[in-house]
Amino acid sequence: MKELKYVYGPVPSRRLGISLGISPIPKKTCNYSCIYCQLGRTDRMTNSRRVFFPLEDIVKELEYVLANDIYFDVITIVGEGEPTLCENLGAIIGEIRKRTDKPVAVITNGALLYDPQVRKELALADIVSPTLDAFDEDSFKKINRPHGALAYGKVIQGLKGFADNYRGQLWIELMLVKGYNDDDASLLKYAELLKEIRYDRLYINTPVRPPAEASVREADRDRIERATELLGGISIELLVSQGFHSEVPDDYQAILSIIKRHPMNQFEIEGFLNSRGTNDTDAIIRRLKDDPDVDTLDYKGYITFRLQ
Repeated sequence: MKELKYVYGPVPSRRLGISLGISPIPKKTCNYSCIYCQLGRTDRMTNSRRVFFPLEDIVKELEYVLANDIYFDVITIVGEGEPTLCENLGAIIGEIRKRTDKPVAVITNGALLYDPQVRKELALADIVSPTLDAFDEDSFKKINRPHGALAYGKVIQGLKGFADNYRGQLWIELMLVKGYNDDDASLLKYAELLKEIRYDRLYINTPVRPPAEASVREADRDRIERATELLGGISIELLVSQGFHSEVPDDYQAILSIIKRHPMNQFEIEGFLNSRGTNDTDAIIRRLKDDPDVDTLDYKGYITFRLQ
């Protein structure tokens, strides 16, 4: 097999380790046309689910990668559009599970979480990461520019309902766009909204790649820091450009100073220690596991540390 159409990578991810990607949907097929989308404006706008590519073709490519013993930590279903529009999404996750015990993550805009069938299929994944860019109908239309069949209230109730019953890891991603949703009034609305949602992590992002609309600008550094302060989230922009940071000189104490506020998984800790030139990261990981003041949460191979 010379060229893979549906499986790509593995690629490094600050959040997920080494990620093997699966794209089960044609490029720019979505029920949103977000102003910040790095793929440009959506040219295949739909809110109807269907099978885009044969399940057997996707599985064949996955088996090829697995047969070649290529290392990865997680399989991420993300696509170049909205993966929950893929009607055989649940079947894809099921076939992955038959062939590997590595965790499965799905990156989604969350628009279809009101659909019981979509919820049932996503429940098979170990990690689901929906976006949450809007806090009301007006911001929803301005930022996400959704399909006409979608209303903000319906979408947000879908997210809340899924969160209440999902037993995997729910990682919400919030995209801050300068002048749209990065002011204090907007952030306080997010804070109230997030109180109603059960989630494990909140990642705060901002557009750093060329967006669909030329007028879109990334949020200023002080606004990102303000958002992390008010919402208790983790800044992806700082995580990618700088990694976690601490002024504490001792590596172990530096980690403790971070996980006091923000839990870190083993991949984030390794990246942090590598940025500091630490040689023996394994010894520090072992020390964290043995520390009675540190909670160690092992979920499908993802070990997260937080200070009690």
